[in-house]
Order: sequence, then C-alpha cells, then structure tokens
Amino acid sequence: MALTGIQIFKLLPKTNCKECGVPTCLAFAMNLASGKAELDSCPYVSDEAREKLAEASAPPIRPVKIGKGVRAATTGGETVQYRHEKTFYNPVLLGAMLGSDIAEADLETKLKTWNALQFERVGLNLRPELIALKDVNGDKDAFAQVAKKIAGTSEFNLILMTENTEVMKAGIEACGFKRPLMYAATAENIDAYAALAKENNLPVTVKADSVEGLIPLSEKLSEMGLKDIVIDSGSREIKQSHQDQVTIRRAALKDGNRALGFPTITFPCEMSSNLDMETLIASTFVAKYGGIVVLSDFAGESLFPLLLERLNIFTDPQRPMTVTEGIYEINNPDENSPVMVTTNFALTYFIVSGEIEGSRIPSWLLIKDSEGLSVMTAWAAGKFAGDDVGMFVKKSGIKDKVKQQELIIPGYAAAIAGDVEEELPGWTITVGPREAAHIPGFLKAK
Repeated sequence: MALTGIQIFKLLPKTNCKECGVPTCLAFAMNLASGKAELDSCPYVSDEAREKLAEASAPPIRPVKIGKGVRAATTGGETVQYRHEKTFYNPVLLGAMLGSDIAEADLETKLKTWNALQFERVGLNLRPELIALKDVNGDKDAFAQVAKKIAGTSEFNLILMTENTEVMKAGIEACGFKRPLMYAATAENIDAYAALAKENNLPVTVKADSVEGLIPLSEKLSEMGLKDIVIDSGSREIKQSHQDQVTIRRAALKDGNRALGFPTITFPCEMSSNLDMETLIASTFVAKYGGIVVLSDFAGESLFPLLLERLNIFTDPQRPMTVTEGIYEINNPDENSPVMVTTNFALTYFIVSGEIEGSRIPSWLLIKDSEGLSVMTAWAAGKFAGDDVGMFVKKSGIKDKVKQQELIIPGYAAAIAGDVEEELPGWTITVGPREAAHIPGFLKAK
C-alpha cells in the first residue's frame, strides 16, 4: 500500500539539504507520495529506509528493461493516464516477428535490411528495437541457432516466443547474454518459466485469456520475487484488445492495482493478414497503451510513420522539440550560396529546410538556439534579438565557408535588421519572406 507524505517524511534523513531540488525534506516527501519525485533524488536516504520506500515510490506501472548494452530499452514506468497531465517517459518498443524455421540465407537478408532501418528526425536517430523469434515446430536446436544468429549479428534485442520449456531453455542458452524477454508464462507452465526467469535474471511475459486471468499469474510471479513482468491479456480482436489496454492502464493508475501495474505487449501481426492494416492497428496501440508492439515485418513505409507517432506522443509536452544549434547544409551549398538564419524550434526548422530543399537552390541555414521558440515568439521574448543573432553568426563559423556576406533573416523578425547590421559590420542584412511557403520564389528571384 502506498505511504502518505508524512509516513515517507519519517523515513527521510530530515537534513533539508535542498540537493533533491526542493527546500525541505517534507516537501520532497509530499512530492514522492504524489509521484512527482524519484527516491534516487535524495542522496542521503539510508538503505533501510530505501527498502521501505521502494514500493511506495515505485511508479504505478513498473519499468521493465529489455536487452543489454547500448541498445537496451525500457518499457513501462508511466505515471499518468494522459500525456498532458505530466508526460510519458518510456516510448513503445517496436518489434517484428521471425519464425524459427526461417532459412539462414533469408535470415541474413532480413537482418541486413532491418539493421539499416533508421531515420534522422529532429536530430534524433529513430529505429525499432526488437525481434520476436517465434517457435514454429518445437525444434529447440533450430530455435537456438536463429536466436544466436540474431543476438550475434544484429543490434536488435529479442523476445523469445515459445510455451515449450525445453525450447525456451535452448533459446536462453543461445542469447541469454542479451537479456531477452521470455514469452510467455501461462497457467500451465508458470512454475517452470518463473524458475528460468529467476535463474537467468530475465524479464518474463505472462499471458492469459482475459485481463482478470492475468492477476493471479502476475501475483504468483511477484510472490516468487520476480518483478520484471510484461503482460498479455490474450485478445487478438482489435476492439477487445484496445479495451484491455485501457482497462489495464486505468486499473494500475486509478485503482492502484499492482497486479496489473506492468507494461503490456500487443500483436498487430496476429490481428491482420496484411502489413498496411497491421500498421493502422499498431498506431492504435502506440497511442493507447501498448508497451511493446509486434509487427509481422519491418518496412520503411509503415515503420517511419509509427516511429514519428511514437516520437510525438512520447515527447514531453512541456518542453518544445528542438534541433541542435549550428550550420545546416541544404542542397550541397558552396561559397557563393545564400545564408539564412532562423530559430531552433523543430517545426520551424523542418518547414524552412523543407521549402529550401524544395527550391533546389544550394543554401546555408543557420539555426540559432531560441529555447525551442518559433520566430515571432522568440523575438517577442528576447530570444532572437538582433545583437544575439549577430553574435551567433560571428561564432558559427559561416564566414569561413562563404565569400559573399549577406544574411537573410525571417520576415517576422524584420525589426532586428538594424541591430544585426551593427553587430555584423560589412554584412548586408536582407529581410526574407514572412511565410516559409514563399522562400522558394524568394531564393529563385535572388
């Protein structure tokens, strides 16, 4: 049962050191009780108190780490039903299915293709994380061989899918070093799977025929000391599966049901016979509330929109999306190409850079840090002032890349032209269009 703020306060060191970010231990205790702070923020809490507080301070949906190394990923850990209440923390993990009977040549081709699927967006590298290896015929040697190949030659982490204990053992022996997710413990095999998960320190999935059926299974694993649990309500019908996701999330967050306080796994690949429909279904679970979404295949045209949806949903709504300050080359500019400047608000960058790219005119685009504000807002807030822009242009190093000294500023920031000229003697300051859509015609006219 969760502790109150006062109960938590009694277990804290009461130093009022402020190192946790709030003025007093009492304020920190209240934040901890309401889920607005993490216990690790207190550097002086004792081990004994930490153990007592761990359960109270744990998020209502347990974070579960899958994989090892630089590609290790975490699912779960959410504290709110809706993103605007606070934020979502751990993005949905995307996986694709492979059968254990796949030919070696086909496996190599798949892995080579899938490894190359990564996309640059807002300065971030977007890519899927998981391969779900499904036992097709009960051949443990074939299962282990494919698991070893995936673990050794790809950057993907694994989900080992079999309800056969011997096959699961073989898979763990082959790729246990990558900390795969075991799928799935059921009422029939839960004792054997719990022992395997505990022995190898692996996360494990429990699967039932309904949300209610999950409760005794997850409770049994928890009583055995297993905490890294993923849950599957078993439904493969779209409407019911969606309802299950909402029910599980509400039960964990609103009702405090710890037996359902775990991330979920969903299988759009088992709900449709074509990848296009799978993608539509997957987009539903990216939004509400899959922890892991498994497709039948990865294809750029379906994966990219899912990655973008995930990025948008799991971006903190209280922090604007930004791009890195610096010089961006568009259409292979040279020393005679025009130089433009704008803010680092991601939407501004993508609209402006897209219009420049569409014009096919080689250009230099300078992105100034404006704390993620658009041009008008940044100018009004003093984050895109003339002297600051001029100083940024000096320090950017663009002068070493071009012969001509003309700077094109956004039309909405025309008022800063004089200040920029004062800061950049010898430069010509040109006021560009107010609307990005007019940039191609403006550049072509020049």
